[in-house]
Amino acid sequence: MTKKRIYLIAGEPSGDLLGARLMRGLKEQTNNNIEFFGIGGPNMEAEGMTSLFPMKELSIMGLAEIIPHIPKILKRIKQTIQNIETLKPDCLVTIDAPGFTFRVAKKLKGKGIPLCHYVAPSVWAWKPKRAKKVAQFLDHLMVLLPFEPPYFEREGLATTFVGHSVIESEVEQADGDAFRARHGIPQDVPLLCLLPGSRQSETSQLLPVFEDALALIRKQVPNLRIVLPTVSTVATIVKETTAGWNIPVLIVEGNDEKFGTFKAANVALAASGTVSLELALAQTPTVITYRMKKITHWLAKRLIKVKYASIVNLLHDREVMPELLQDDCTPENIATEVIGLLKKDRLNSAQQADLESAMVMLGKGEADLPSKRAAKCVLSLITKE
Repeated sequence: MTKKRIYLIAGEPSGDLLGARLMRGLKEQTNNNIEFFGIGGPNMEAEGMTSLFPMKELSIMGLAEIIPHIPKILKRIKQTIQNIETLKPDCLVTIDAPGFTFRVAKKLKGKGIPLCHYVAPSVWAWKPKRAKKVAQFLDHLMVLLPFEPPYFEREGLATTFVGHSVIESEVEQADGDAFRARHGIPQDVPLLCLLPGSRQSETSQLLPVFEDALALIRKQVPNLRIVLPTVSTVATIVKETTAGWNIPVLIVEGNDEKFGTFKAANVALAASGTVSLELALAQTPTVITYRMKKITHWLAKRLIKVKYASIVNLLHDREVMPELLQDDCTPENIATEVIGLLKKDRLNSAQQADLESAMVMLGKGEADLPSKRAAKCVLSLITKE
């Protein structure tokens, strides 16, 4: 039987992880009778795809940040479209990164290739009219959040809630004691996990604030140890920046080390994003932060319609995880929140229950894992076509 060809495009580390899990699900359900092409990071490449160009070129966020890169991104869009038209895959699966992936999909509408997008644009947060626009060129949409399908189904776009891929992370199996032993961190020494983001635009905004906050925290917690899990897209800038700090920082890479950190840490200080869900799954006390350039924030304030940045908080419609965003994201505020959590040392039973119920809402405990449901969805789309 002829191998099915699937073209996947991911634009950032979270999408790379989603793509890799989807690829594993597709291989499992086709008995490996499948070929992969497209754009992705190290996780997707490990599953057997050679990226057309480095994924990190697409890991840019914010209006002010993206403008200097526009000519190169337009060139990459054209290159990607040509590559897809040459390969004629059985399906195109675009994963998040709508600024790039939607431009590619629009150009391929009507070319005989089923167009499936994985991770819905956040129409519930801003630009609700986008639901109607994407319905005009996509054939199917796979979403991560339980409240998303109605926004797109009312516009005539077939939409499937597959669950959130965080459920498949191995964070719950990680061993915090082993992590501490491996890195020589005694059990009674407080450990803070720093997560300044997976995009250079995020780390450049947050690392200076984190540095100043750490100076304040260390005054009250002098024996505090710092560990910073990082990813390939920002590893170089993270290492170069933290090397100049007066406070020693242990830099680790890879999921095993990251999840070990989550289990070992007393508190995490994280940029808003998928990592906040991994921390929730690990039951790690967390302070959510975010900063962006002033012009980007000025625009965002006028467009975004939700009260919270964290998915956990959105699901509960209240602040389960404390958030310090933009002007509230100051060294002083961060220090106050982190020190408060360090003193508590653990979540109370109500907070633990809130984090667990959020995971259940995202698909924890279902018979099929999210990636398996997503793989079934993609294969049914090919069969239908």
